Amino acid sequence: MTDTTTRVAVLVGSLRADSLNRKLAEILKAEAPEGVELDIIAGLDQIPFYNEDLDADNAPDVAVALRQRVAGADRVLAVTPEYNGTMPAVLNNAIDWLSRPYGAGAIVGKPFGVVGATPTPYGGKWAHADTVRSAGIAGAVVVEDVTVSQSAIEVDPTTDADVRAKLLDALARLTEFAPAVSAA
Repeated sequence: MTDTTTRVAVLVGSLRADSLNRKLAEILKAEAPEGVELDIIAGLDQIPFYNEDLDADNAPDVAVALRQRVAGADRVLAVTPEYNGTMPAVLNNAIDWLSRPYGAGAIVGKPFGVVGATPTPYGGKWAHADTVRSAGIAGAVVVEDVTVSQSAIEVDPTTDADVRAKLLDALARLTEFAPAVSAA
């Protein structure tokens, strides 16, 4: 019997205990389609800023654990707000750790998407674009049309049926994505 579960590692860009984006990640986890399992990775705030000197001989245990969990996932989903027109430092740092060793990091080849909400009129579009760009450069396979940027000014994304539908659709597209196979 084969395991047909699709495992999605979830990186939440907000550290706040009452984070709207953490709530969205929990909603996605609870409402994930059958056969989809979300692993919300806690402790991103415990990972030191990426420093090649720290990584050279003996990476910190928290960074190794992050890499192992993402390596064991089939997909990666960032759920993030926008801080000062870009992604939060904690998310950028996680992507930095996941991109190493160069060309063979845990994120390399993983289908990747980003969703989230922020209390601005733009809904985090810049943060999401920066996250997609950074993950793509790190080697992830960015899945087109999986980004959902929602303004929390317009509606409450945790209760609005249309927003929930968009988020669940994005999760479905990420999990159903099949990378193109090139002919050798």
